[in-house]
Amino acid sequence: MRGSRFGALALLTACALVTAVGGAVAAPPTPVPDPTAWQAALDRLTATGAVGAVGAVAEVREGDAVWRGSSGTSRLNGRQAAPVDGRFRAGSVTKTFTATVVLQLVGEGRLRLSDTAERWLPGLVPAPGCDKITVRDLLQHASGLPEYTDGLLDGDTPRDRFRTWTPAELVRLAVKDGDHDRPLLFPPGTDHHYSNTDYIVLGMIIEKVTGRSYSTEIDQRILRPLGLRDTRLPGSSPFITGPHSHGYEPVKKGDGTLVPVDYTTVNMSIAGAAGELISTTADLDHFFRTLLSGGLLRPAELREMTTDTSGAGWGLGLEMARLPCGTIVGHGGGTPGYRTISFHTLDGTRQVTLDWTDWGTDDAGPAALALMTAALCPSWQPARPYAPRSATR
Repeated sequence: MRGSRFGALALLTACALVTAVGGAVAAPPTPVPDPTAWQAALDRLTATGAVGAVGAVAEVREGDAVWRGSSGTSRLNGRQAAPVDGRFRAGSVTKTFTATVVLQLVGEGRLRLSDTAERWLPGLVPAPGCDKITVRDLLQHASGLPEYTDGLLDGDTPRDRFRTWTPAELVRLAVKDGDHDRPLLFPPGTDHHYSNTDYIVLGMIIEKVTGRSYSTEIDQRILRPLGLRDTRLPGSSPFITGPHSHGYEPVKKGDGTLVPVDYTTVNMSIAGAAGELISTTADLDHFFRTLLSGGLLRPAELREMTTDTSGAGWGLGLEMARLPCGTIVGHGGGTPGYRTISFHTLDGTRQVTLDWTDWGTDDAGPAALALMTAALCPSWQPARPYAPRSATR
């Protein structure tokens, strides 16, 4: 969950390999590569330059074939290996879970994509034009709402890491400047701007429609039915329970040098329905596989979710892009100390979920992109080594 868009698409748009979503060149299926090849690809994340990722975990799926691996250590300068089944903060991957519940409510006739936020949450967003923001706009980052995280973060880290925030408090930060209403960035539905605020509002709408919190609805509708026992929404609890690697963020000392600070323990109520999820590679692949195969949504709502009507690479709660072998969907996430990408072919038959805990000045993103591309396009080989045009954290 970042003020700026983070995830696979941020990495992909820095690379000539990706084009806008559209027709794609099909690649013939090939067997899952030898496990040693996947391990070598994962090891490149933890060997980038002098210091790449501290630890990394991944799951790659092709049909029923599965490979899981880890590389690096669970702590900076530690000896214990990063646990293959380790939990991690998945950040904005949470948005796809929130969107799925919203679309389930649409399928049940309890909510419409054309409903306005004002109908369900009257007076929450007071600026002129806000009464035109629809549920569809919120799902597709087309509301025009400003980003509430502005002023709350130093880089990627919360200025008050243990404070508990309510959704209403977070929305107020986005829509109010003191006693004055902050204007929309653009009229609703006319443009796209990634905003965590959109998903905080969606979480509040879920609660208004159902009478239960978004976290309870996600638990009852997704986590329990799918048996995602290692996935949870921690609320104000700052801890990651079970096996996990530690995440670090650079903090500047008085002399200007950067030192690693352990941010594993942090209150992620600051992210809420936009980014508080804790999960594992296996659970995220299971969720997306079920979702994309029609196990969570009716066909009409799944089509809505996986169609980019924005022209900007957004479905409803999904990031979308085209690799050389076809269209991929999923979401990326970034929280203090953790970076996640979870992307899949449209039919869910090829999948990759990857999380890494980075530290230092080297960017592990290109190695993550290479692993993702190899997993989703196994028959494709680049004509030249990957060379990003710009570095994206």
